[in-house]
Amino acid sequence: MDFQVVVLAGGTSKNLVPLVSKELPKALLPVANRPVLSYVLELLELSNLKDLIVVAEGKDVALRIGSWISGAYDDRLRVEVTSVPEDVGTAGALRAIARHLTANDILVVSGDLVSDVSPGAVAAAHRRHDAVVTAMLCSVPVSGSSESGSTGGKDKTKKAVVHNVVGLDPTKQFLLYIATGAEIEKDYKIQKSILRAVGQMDIRTDLMDAYMYAFKRSALQEVLDQKDTFRSLRQDVLPYLVRSQLRSEVVSNRTPQAEENGNEKVSSHKIQALISQILSNSSTTSFHDLYAYGANGSIPVRKTHKCCVYIPPSSKYCARLFSIQAYSDINRDVIGEASHLSGYSFSAQNNIIHPSAQLGSKTTVGPHCMLGEGSQMGDKCSVKRSVIGQHCRIGSNVKIANSVVMDHVTIGDGCSIQGSVICSNVQLQERAVLRDCQIGAGFVVTAACEYKGEALARKEK
Repeated sequence: MDFQVVVLAGGTSKNLVPLVSKELPKALLPVANRPVLSYVLELLELSNLKDLIVVAEGKDVALRIGSWISGAYDDRLRVEVTSVPEDVGTAGALRAIARHLTANDILVVSGDLVSDVSPGAVAAAHRRHDAVVTAMLCSVPVSGSSESGSTGGKDKTKKAVVHNVVGLDPTKQFLLYIATGAEIEKDYKIQKSILRAVGQMDIRTDLMDAYMYAFKRSALQEVLDQKDTFRSLRQDVLPYLVRSQLRSEVVSNRTPQAEENGNEKVSSHKIQALISQILSNSSTTSFHDLYAYGANGSIPVRKTHKCCVYIPPSSKYCARLFSIQAYSDINRDVIGEASHLSGYSFSAQNNIIHPSAQLGSKTTVGPHCMLGEGSQMGDKCSVKRSVIGQHCRIGSNVKIANSVVMDHVTIGDGCSIQGSVICSNVQLQERAVLRDCQIGAGFVVTAACEYKGEALARKEK
C-alpha cells in the first residue's frame, strides 16, 4: 500500500490532568506498563506500514516522543517526528504539515488508539470504493464511552454521555450523515432533503469514531485550504465532506432548494420506528449505485465524491484514551479480556509478575493483574485487577483493586487503594485511603488521610 501514514500524537490533553504533564505527555502514558503510542506503532508495523510521520503538539513533547521512539523502534520503523503549535486541533495539525504530504492517499491515525483492527482493512475499503474519505467506526465501549472526556473524580457522574449520530446506507459501506457530540436525551433533526436524497438510511448511535481515516490527499488539502477555520477532523472536516456529498446528490436529483431548510424531528427513543416510516425505499442497493444513473437509466447523473466507513467485526477490540475513565478501562482490558494486545505472556494464574518482582508472605496477586520489574510488596497484601509499574515499594497489609500504579511509587503499610490512578514518584504514607482518585506525579499523600473522588497534584512552581 502506497499510503502515507500520519500519527497524531497530541500533547498534554486537558481531559487527562493530572495524569499528564510536560514530562509525561499523553502519547507516553503507560498502558500495561508501555506507552499508549506503542500500540498504534506496532499495529502499523504489523500492516507493514513502517514509514510514518508522528505529529506532536509542542516542541518539548515532540522531543520526548522522538527520544522514546528512537530508542524503542530505531531498527524497526522509519519515523519523522514533527511538532506543531499547541491547541491547533487535529485539522490544524494536518494543515501545518501539509507540505510533507505527497502521496495520493493519506492514512491518519490517532496516537491514543488501542485496537487490533488492521489499518490495511480501512485502506482496502478506501481504495475499493475510490472514496475521498473512509472512517473507521467501532462499537462504543460499554464503559468510558463519552467522547467528551469525563475527567473522573467528583464530576464523573454529572457529565452527559455523548454519542455520534451516524447515518449509513443499506449496505453499511457509505457514510450519509454524521452529527458529532449529540446528546442522546435530546431530539435531533435531519433535513427532509437529505432523507429524500438518500432514499433509505440506517441511523446508528452505537458507533464510536476510532480516529483512523483514509483520505484522498487532494480532497483533504482542498478542504484544509478553503476552510481555514476548521480545527477538528471529527467535528469539522468529516461532517463537511459528508454534507457536500449529499448536497451534490440533492442538486443532481433536482430536489427543490426551498426544502433545504426543512427538518424532520426525530425522537431518540423512537428513532428506528420513525425513520422506517419516513423512508420507504427497501432496496439494499448502495446509495452511490442508486444514483449512478438518471431516472431513465441511461443518462449518468453528475458523479459525486464518496464518503465511506469501515466497521470492524464486534469481536475486534477498539478503544481510545481520551479520558481518565477510558484510561482506567483500557488498562483493565489489556490485562483482562483483551490481553492479546498487551504483548506479554501470562502465567498459569492469568497474571503477569516480572521475575525480578518480590512478594512478601501471604501476599496475593490475582488474575488480570500486572506487577512490573523490580517492584517489591510486603506481607499480607492483596492486588486485584490492577497494573503496578516498575520499581515500586509497597508495604505490608496494602490492598489495591481496580487501579493503575505507575513507576517508582512508594506505598506505606495499611494503605487501601480502589478505582484510582497513581502517577510516578507518588508517596502514600501509612494507612492512606484512596477511592476513585487521581494522584499526579510526585504528590505526597499524608498518613491516615482518606480521599474519595479527588484529583490531587503538586502545585506548579
